[in-house]
Amino acid sequence: MTQSTAGKQNKRLTVGLLAHVDAGKTTLSEAMLYTAGALRKLGRVDHGDSFLDGEALERERGITIFSKQARLSWEGADITLLDTPGHVDFSAETERTLPVLDLAVLVISAADGIQSHTETLWKLLRRYQVPTFLFINKMDLAIRSREEILDLLRERFGAGLVGMPGSSLNGWRGTVSGSPAPVDEESLFYALTLASESLTERLLENGTLTDADIAGAIADREVFPCYFGAALKNDGVDALLNGLTIYGTSAVRAEAANAPFGARVFKIARDPNGERLTFARITGGQIKVKDEIDSAGKVDQIRLYAGAKYQAVQEADAGMVCAFTGLADTRPGMGLARKATGKAKSWNRSSPTGRYCPPGKNRAWCMKIWHSSRRKIRS
Repeated sequence: MTQSTAGKQNKRLTVGLLAHVDAGKTTLSEAMLYTAGALRKLGRVDHGDSFLDGEALERERGITIFSKQARLSWEGADITLLDTPGHVDFSAETERTLPVLDLAVLVISAADGIQSHTETLWKLLRRYQVPTFLFINKMDLAIRSREEILDLLRERFGAGLVGMPGSSLNGWRGTVSGSPAPVDEESLFYALTLASESLTERLLENGTLTDADIAGAIADREVFPCYFGAALKNDGVDALLNGLTIYGTSAVRAEAANAPFGARVFKIARDPNGERLTFARITGGQIKVKDEIDSAGKVDQIRLYAGAKYQAVQEADAGMVCAFTGLADTRPGMGLARKATGKAKSWNRSSPTGRYCPPGKNRAWCMKIWHSSRRKIRS
């Protein structure tokens, strides 16, 4: 497949993992961290030693209650994982993370199929216009073939679902176990053009599809890549990581680094010492320790969390997910800016959902501007 230069550039991605309870979401996050070298050994939810489920109640019940953050690097991309609760009782915690995501991975159990909360999550992802990958987990326990599972998913979620290289679907070969292997381009391109009219036009015009073309269709939510595997056996996880790295597009563009500081709060928590933590995604500019936030207070500390552990840094910039201490008047969904600017939040023109709209502009206006900028970038 033709490689685009954009796919080789270092980029930051914030990826959320969502699933119905017991689909293997936390196990998948564990496998992704282990495969990327961020963990030395694999933990297990049923053993009570998983990396991200650190709360006593989570270990006791074997479920995720609070969204957790972890960081990994893969093939030149810095990925922040947000592992969200799968139980319907804690769905509000999940929904709060959606506006700060670049991509979502919806985990579906091949043994249990599409469940009620799975459909709810799909509708939420559509509402927030989050580009979505699917990982069909527990394939070692599946009673249906991969082709049959994909057909069932298309019946419920639409024709945009495409089995991707590395999933061994229909005999396709892709990047397996981190080593490049030939890809059946004809079969892949055929499936992609069935899902996306824009990719059909690109293929007719150029005779091929680049990674940038496919990434653009995923960002536009025309294509939903599907990967198959078994997270507990660490099968298919490297293919998913490769897909996220190659086809993932950040909502925070490089030029946002020169914009005024802006951030979006998605979670409020406290550390074991009772320190109030404001978790936020930086959408533009930089923030340093001791900077004062408008209507929120002064930043005492900037923390980059990985599970229960964190690294304190002196500054953070656009695209990073971090926790601030010292801010007393923050809440989920709130926009942050330096006190000197007087702005409630920065608007990122490249956001795929228009979720950082300027004051006085609605979502429809932002979506129109974003699609216009996407066409200019891809032309």
